[in-house]
Amino acid sequence: MPPSGTAVVTGAARGLGLAIATALHRDGWTVLLTDVDGAAVAAAAEPIGGRSHPLDVRDDAACAAVAALADRDGPGLALWVNNAGILATGASWTQDAELRRRIIEVNTLGAMNGTVAALAVMRPRRRGHVVNVVSLAGLIAPPGETVYAASKHALIAFSLGTLADLRTAGERDLHISCLCPDGIWTPMLHDRLDDEDAAVSFTGTLLRPERVAVRAARLARKPRPVVAVPRWRGAQVRLLDAFPGAAMRLAPVMLALGRAGQRRTARRIAAGRWP
Repeated sequence: MPPSGTAVVTGAARGLGLAIATALHRDGWTVLLTDVDGAAVAAAAEPIGGRSHPLDVRDDAACAAVAALADRDGPGLALWVNNAGILATGASWTQDAELRRRIIEVNTLGAMNGTVAALAVMRPRRRGHVVNVVSLAGLIAPPGETVYAASKHALIAFSLGTLADLRTAGERDLHISCLCPDGIWTPMLHDRLDDEDAAVSFTGTLLRPERVAVRAARLARKPRPVVAVPRWRGAQVRLLDAFPGAAMRLAPVMLALGRAGQRRTARRIAAGRWP
């Protein structure tokens, strides 16, 4: 599926969203960057020649308006990347109702809103692609990031179920892909080096956003239902998820590995070897 239209990226003012927007622009897409911080996303869009628009993904009407704008003022909406998300750590009982609601509203309902808005524009022409940035937390339930993981589990279920609905409806050129990266060194993790509840994000390969963005651009060209980055971590967490009893017993070991990863990253930063 070569670049042939406008790509909308949510949460694109910084971090992974900006890296994805930059990679898509480099790959030939016309990119519309969106973010709840309108001023920041406008500044982010300027160097790559992209357009920008403020967007709170929790607002379904606003998502629909951005989809219509992207389709009207450009070569046509062909790709929508739901990247906007928030992370809060801690045991589930330590997070109050307001925080739990906000995580679900942004990470799950926000991506649902974007997906439905994009499909409303794409379905009449019977082609298009939605990429949902899910995270490995959507494939397994990690301690310390429980509510975040729940929001991502819901998103992957929604994504794959909607893809099945499209295929059942006879739609073969409308695609939904889930991108599930390991921990990424973005502002979401920059202040988590001393947060023991975030240790699971440091158990594997700490990724640079540019690496994930390159994979996202490749996924935009060649849709797949679920892609893990790196692939071996996807296989590892799926294996653990298949044996929940063993996963529970291994949880303290994984947390110890993650805390070692946090300390290792802190040392590399202090030595000027990261990022």
